[in-house]
Amino acid sequence: MHEEEILGKAYDGKLMRRLLHYLRPYKWYVVLGIVLSMVVSALEAVRPYFTKIAVDDNIKNHDEHGLLITALMFLSVLTLRGVMQYFNSYLTQWIGQRTIFDLRMELFRHLQNLSLKFYDRNPIGRLITRVTSDVEVLNDMFSSGIVMVFSDVFMIAGILWFMFSMNWQLAFVSLSVLPFLFYGTFLFRKKAREAYRDVRIQIAKINTFMQEHITGMIVDQIFNREKKAYDQFDGLNAAHRDANIRSIFYYAVFYPAVDIIGAVAVGLIIWYAGGKSLEGKVTIGTIMAFLQFNEMFWRPIRDLSEKYNIMQTAMASSERIFKLLDDNSILPNPDSPVSLSNMKGKVEFRNVWFAYNDENWVLKNVSFTIQAGETIAFVGHTGAGKTTIISLLSRFYEIQKGEILVDDININDVNIADLRTHIAVVLQDVFLFSGDIKGNISLGNDAIPFERVKAAAQFVGVDQFIETMPHQYDEAVKERGSTLSVGQKQLLSFARALAYNPKILVLDEATSSVDTETELLIQSAIKKLLAGRSSIVIAHRLSTIQSADKIIVMHKGEIRESGTHQELLALGGIYYKLYQLQYKEQEVGE
Repeated sequence: MHEEEILGKAYDGKLMRRLLHYLRPYKWYVVLGIVLSMVVSALEAVRPYFTKIAVDDNIKNHDEHGLLITALMFLSVLTLRGVMQYFNSYLTQWIGQRTIFDLRMELFRHLQNLSLKFYDRNPIGRLITRVTSDVEVLNDMFSSGIVMVFSDVFMIAGILWFMFSMNWQLAFVSLSVLPFLFYGTFLFRKKAREAYRDVRIQIAKINTFMQEHITGMIVDQIFNREKKAYDQFDGLNAAHRDANIRSIFYYAVFYPAVDIIGAVAVGLIIWYAGGKSLEGKVTIGTIMAFLQFNEMFWRPIRDLSEKYNIMQTAMASSERIFKLLDDNSILPNPDSPVSLSNMKGKVEFRNVWFAYNDENWVLKNVSFTIQAGETIAFVGHTGAGKTTIISLLSRFYEIQKGEILVDDININDVNIADLRTHIAVVLQDVFLFSGDIKGNISLGNDAIPFERVKAAAQFVGVDQFIETMPHQYDEAVKERGSTLSVGQKQLLSFARALAYNPKILVLDEATSSVDTETELLIQSAIKKLLAGRSSIVIAHRLSTIQSADKIIVMHKGEIRESGTHQELLALGGIYYKLYQLQYKEQEVGE
């Protein structure tokens, strides 16, 4: 949470210029909003002047007709102001919603393009805070800040013009309390800024905690950690509550203080103007108008203080948002990519070195070749680097040394989307999206018709349980497929891979989470699927890879052995020991 705790500047011109960039597509709407704000402010500021005319001219001279005209003009001004205020409010909110829509879409698009290395180091809850809470803060600035601040400024300017044009001495008396207001506003801004920072810190911590513990709820319940998790959340929630209460406290002090200062100004007006009125130097209408002007004057002052808080919270939020948008953890596409339109499926690793961090090598000088249509299996202890090979082939990470080629073309010379179009990966931990079954097989790809979805499901045998459901392929899938068994989800992932008809198929422990009967069903489908495709199979169960064209044994990031099942057994090395260990485990199990 370190970046949440950085206070930053109250106003940053560079950040503001970047924020204003999002208003550029709507600049004429912004101009219209400013014009409407000027009209509304002018109509608001002129109201007390009608009071002066009514009292000093119409009532004093018993001019009933003039009083009626003044009242009708006053009503017309109020009506026109109400209409203008409606259009102005609607327009400013529309501008705010459009700009945050654009910004949120840019953020989501950027998140989709970031490499997996970025997600390895950033908590999901923090990213959710960026796209939700931080963007919503900017909505307040775009809708209530940038345009509406002109309304407050024009209102104050209009009020001051009328006050000084009517009686400049009385105007100075009314404004004599401003130094106290400015000092109180300075203290309020400082304290409120710190309180808002605490609120943002706590909400980010709550989001991160909630995401982590809801995702890992099964672990909390299995190990009876509900009470401990509850106590931790209670502490975070209490800290968020206290931070909000502190911010409310400063508002509860500031606004009454402004009202007291305004009341002092009213007292000064009555004292000074009353004395001048007795001398015949100030009219009753002028006094009444000044009292109304005084009441109106403090409202935009309070609003400007609120808008200052909106601005400084927007500065903090925009700093974090732009830090995310400026993150360059994006794998570059070549300027002139080589097409893979006639891909056959040959894969080659040449002296590949890779480390997730610095030079803590996960793969060391790895070289192997998979001919088109071959099936290669990788085995080895956990952490040997087997899954990393898949990630590098799909270009989720950049290698530090060596080359990776498909059909003798360096994958760095290929468009990433084009490369991944020809690769399908079936993982041990299957991820299903909320929606329906057919959507989770096709993943919303319009190029995959329903007939291919159904054929893929039949191919792996998953149609047997789909057709027992009330809505079959339209059956709803809950978040992460929570209503389906592990085996059913695994079969759906196979159907998904089949529907995309890849040239390279990757199976990463794809059968380790299913029962023996389901595994036999999958193995039968795999034999058909592997025909004509290059395949990479990672498995702990050595019985599932005995028919592979080649088995590569990984150990501590290096290739230690390579050959067929029989050749590796005859070698009597690491593979032989792994096989003997599993064979003994099976005997014990039996």
